[in-house]
Amino acid sequence: MTDEADTEEEVKRPGAVLFACSFNAVRSPMAAAIARHLFPGKIFVDSAGARRGELDPFAVTVMDEIGLDISRHRPQTFEDLEDSNFDLIVSLAPEAHHKALEYTRYNSVEAEYWPTADPTLASGSRERILDEYRAVRDQLMARIKTRLGWTAPFGARRDDATETEAAAENG
Repeated sequence: MTDEADTEEEVKRPGAVLFACSFNAVRSPMAAAIARHLFPGKIFVDSAGARRGELDPFAVTVMDEIGLDISRHRPQTFEDLEDSNFDLIVSLAPEAHHKALEYTRYNSVEAEYWPTADPTLASGSRERILDEYRAVRDQLMARIKTRLGWTAPFGARRDDATETEAAAENG
């Protein structure tokens, strides 16, 4: 891939993305961590909730499984954001999308809605619940890669390797 192709790809990619969900406790912090990991230094990423919640320990666990630590995340609302200059707001829950659309009234920003299951509604065994969180994590990973134009770093495997394997390969 040439430098020219890289520059062209960068132009299409938003420079600042906000991921939003209901409580900024599960889906949006997971999405933000994934985007930061995939686009280090290329995209400013933040997350917020329609309302403030408490960080979910199952979210922390499934992100740890792929080598991403969200344990220090502190849930915040749209009103708490220190930076409001986003190119794209990705809503992962209906309530958050409503807030995102309100946000577009006063800011020049694109808003997209990615309906994403709420894994906190899962019941059953611990493993069954974790499977629901993993499914959300993996769905977010795939969607972020597609929407933001992620390509594997030169020399990295391009097959369907797990993110854990990819993280190990990249140190």
